Amino acid sequence: MKLPNKRGYYGEYGGRFVPELLMPVLLELEEYYHKLKSSKEFKKELTSLLRDFIGRPTPLYYAKFLSKAWGAEILLKREDLAHTGAHKINNTVGQCLLAKYMGKTKVLAETGAGQHGVAVATACALMDLSCTIYMGKVDVERQSFNVLKMRLLGANVVPVEQGTSTLKDAINEAMRNWAADPENTHYLIGSVVGPHPYPMIVRDFQCVIGKECLAQLKRSFKRLPDALIACVGGGSNSIGLFYPFLEYKGVRMYGVEAGGKGEGGNHSMTLSLGRPGILHGALSFLLYDKWGQIFPTHSIAPGLDYPGVGPEHAYLKDIGRVTYVAVTDREAYEAFLELSEREGIIPALESSHSLAFAKKLARHMPNSMLLINLSGRGDKDLGIIMESFVEENRGE
Repeated sequence: MKLPNKRGYYGEYGGRFVPELLMPVLLELEEYYHKLKSSKEFKKELTSLLRDFIGRPTPLYYAKFLSKAWGAEILLKREDLAHTGAHKINNTVGQCLLAKYMGKTKVLAETGAGQHGVAVATACALMDLSCTIYMGKVDVERQSFNVLKMRLLGANVVPVEQGTSTLKDAINEAMRNWAADPENTHYLIGSVVGPHPYPMIVRDFQCVIGKECLAQLKRSFKRLPDALIACVGGGSNSIGLFYPFLEYKGVRMYGVEAGGKGEGGNHSMTLSLGRPGILHGALSFLLYDKWGQIFPTHSIAPGLDYPGVGPEHAYLKDIGRVTYVAVTDREAYEAFLELSEREGIIPALESSHSLAFAKKLARHMPNSMLLINLSGRGDKDLGIIMESFVEENRGE
């Protein structure tokens, strides 16, 4: 069965839980999207932008030194080499083009790690759209380099101080302001979360990752991998890799969540430890207490500290097609250092979670082929890494 269904559900997850004011806007967006995705003109323009502006296809790289060290064939899908340094640009270019076709003049967005914000600001600059980006104050401080990039690209970056001052609160503020002017504004969600049709739209634009992998594997390796591995916050890079492979039952899939400090509530293990609930317009797994209050989340990787997850991931967990696991901050940090030193590639801390789990998996699947989505590059995280080095060497 092709999902979502007409009501925007993946099994029991998804839907549209929004104020009445936004229902006509979402219905219009869904109608336009279905019309445009079959339009030859739209597809031709999008394909051109993916190739000439973003630099697709990104390489599928055989990491020979990691492979030797871990005892398995390690392939890296190099989304870090896409323009702006992460997979986020695939979706923002697609949605900004959609907004232009719909006659919108303003774009609102939220960002956590800043990579989505940079990608939104980039696509808006390219297409002459007004751009406002909401970002939790904590993330503004952690990701000052990306904030500077957004402002250089012409975006208005608004720090959000409510709640935990992270991604959840930035989404709240963006949705609130979207409701104030839905006629002229497109809300550009960065992950496979939110009310229908957003999880579907973001998934479809990110599926270029998995489709390219299938073609590259056929051409260069003449086989499918034994397992796919990708990090999961909201879940866009992982669903973009997994979705085109779902029909291949022999390919295992692992979504890696942020285990944080590995104790108490200092984590972001939504699928591992959460329960079904409604957040930001959709029903999915969430982290919340017995009174329904959202738990504060934590991760060394700013893009993974979200208390929810995309509804399609919740469905894939329920049916057992994807296995969801977690690694700690410490494990991700060590994987960050190992890839940098062994292969000369500095990964994003989000992607480092995938690397850390792949190393564990390789011990149980020797001589297998493991394909890891390297969803972003790590220059944005150097401030966090510097703090970790200082903490390690303190007192020596």
